[in-house]
Amino acid sequence: MSRNNNSLSRELRTQAAILGSFVAIFWVLEIADQLIFHRALDGYGIIPHSLIGLRGILFAPFLHGGFGHLIANTIPFIILGWLVMIQETSDFWIVTLVTMLIGGLGVWLFAAPGSVHIGASILIFGYLGFLLARGYFQRNLASIVISVLVFLMYSPLIWGILPSSQGISWQGHLFGFLGGVITARLIAREKQYYR
Repeated sequence: MSRNNNSLSRELRTQAAILGSFVAIFWVLEIADQLIFHRALDGYGIIPHSLIGLRGILFAPFLHGGFGHLIANTIPFIILGWLVMIQETSDFWIVTLVTMLIGGLGVWLFAAPGSVHIGASILIFGYLGFLLARGYFQRNLASIVISVLVFLMYSPLIWGILPSSQGISWQGHLFGFLGGVITARLIAREKQYYR
């Protein structure tokens, strides 16, 4: 019994360290951007239809347009990120990577030229899409319960995938969400294959 408790405790510490590291990077970058770089780091976001703007696929999720933007993203990132890894910590890395690629490429291809897209919301919507779709694709009790809980807690966020007020990257939300759904399908298929 104590071996199971030690294993669970170690897993929770690992998950907390992963999420804490991401959040620390978000905050350190935003503090540096505000105090040292005078918001110049925001230029490393996704710039649609620009070759240099492709680098934003890697950097945009870590950059924010001010402390209000960062605060609004921090709590949902922690909660949804942890729910992604609650069954398997490795799911977090897969969902994060696929969401960054699909979400980032979607923004780069379909958003307005000359705009700059930044923020962890591309990941947040990827996690949301993954968690909502995982119950459908995996069809196990734990996944279904998590999907229902996430729907009850975060369903109003889904409206963020629709065109909305200026300054909000609904394209990042939409393609991040799609990246999460696609990842849920890929992970479910892989788990069925290895049974």
